[in-house]
Amino acid sequence: MPRRDVSVLLRHMRDHAREALTMAQGRTRSELDSNRMLNLSLVRLLEVVGEAANRVSPEERARYPQIPWVELVGLRNRLIHGYDQVDFDILWHIVTQDLRPLADALEEILSSQEGAG
Repeated sequence: MPRRDVSVLLRHMRDHAREALTMAQGRTRSELDSNRMLNLSLVRLLEVVGEAANRVSPEERARYPQIPWVELVGLRNRLIHGYDQVDFDILWHIVTQDLRPLADALEEILSSQEGAG
């Protein structure tokens, strides 16, 4: 995959992670159960993060070991295929604890690519 296409996937990952962070800001875990739009939005945004990660080639993934590729693809698979068994405590933890470092790491990668390009 050309470097430019990889950058598009990384931007999709970063942008969807950021959007999930914004949607969750000021919210509580209980709102994930009571607010259907919040629930569906966060699930969909994380699906896209995982799908974009899945499309990054193994060679490109190896260039960025700071990204938890296997976990992101696994999350995507769980959300898509296990849609009826999603643990929303885990989902909330991912959104509130794991997405900020991921978005920051993706921002660093993208900034370094722009500087090199």
